[in-house]
Amino acid sequence: MSQNTNNETGILSHLHELRRRFQIAVIAYVVGVVVLMNFSSAIFDFMSMPLRSVLPPNTPLIFLNAPDVFFTYLKIALVLSIFVTSPVTFYQLWAFIAPGLYKHERKLFLGFFISSLLLLFAGAAFAFYAVFPIIFNFFLSFSSETIQAMPAVKEYLTLVLKLLFAFGISFQVPIVVIALARLDIMDADSLADKRRYVIVWVFIFAAILTPPDVISQAMLAMPMYALFEVGVWFARRFQKKDQAIT
Repeated sequence: MSQNTNNETGILSHLHELRRRFQIAVIAYVVGVVVLMNFSSAIFDFMSMPLRSVLPPNTPLIFLNAPDVFFTYLKIALVLSIFVTSPVTFYQLWAFIAPGLYKHERKLFLGFFISSLLLLFAGAAFAFYAVFPIIFNFFLSFSSETIQAMPAVKEYLTLVLKLLFAFGISFQVPIVVIALARLDIMDADSLADKRRYVIVWVFIFAAILTPPDVISQAMLAMPMYALFEVGVWFARRFQKKDQAIT
């Protein structure tokens, strides 16, 4: 009886701890949104640089409905706050699960999280600085004397966030590959044997998450496949290292 009571007390204690840490993360996120709303205009100016750089001089970005600009700035704050407050969120998650992990598991979890975050930003940076100038130049190349581009802020932000998300997620491929190998789900050789399937799936993924043009799809699919090969290479190195230790 007392053992059951202790177990119930332990579970309730963990649930209270989880709720407390979740509340802290949510409060930090909301504060981040409120603060970032004050900088949303400057952030949007920065985000629109790839488009404005290929537009004719003095071409304005327009909005079609009265609330569009407000909701555009709010959306920027909502999305950006996820990244700005991610250290707080991660710390709360880490503080909750770390006591139940072994030392090597903590090291593995921390390494995967930091690598994943760095690759997320790397993917977004690649999209912003390498991909956006090319695809926007391609799209606007169809303008003529009778057909002029007047991009709307709402549609532009939707496209940009979609592409940033797509490239950020696609750059997680090495983490997934290494995790599969480290968790003994698949070894490096088995992963390498799946190359032909990977090629098909990366192009399907790219087609779903990018606009319906070959350029942006190819610029997402090719780095994804290259990162798959990077992941396989690291998986082989870790495998050899583990075999040498044993």
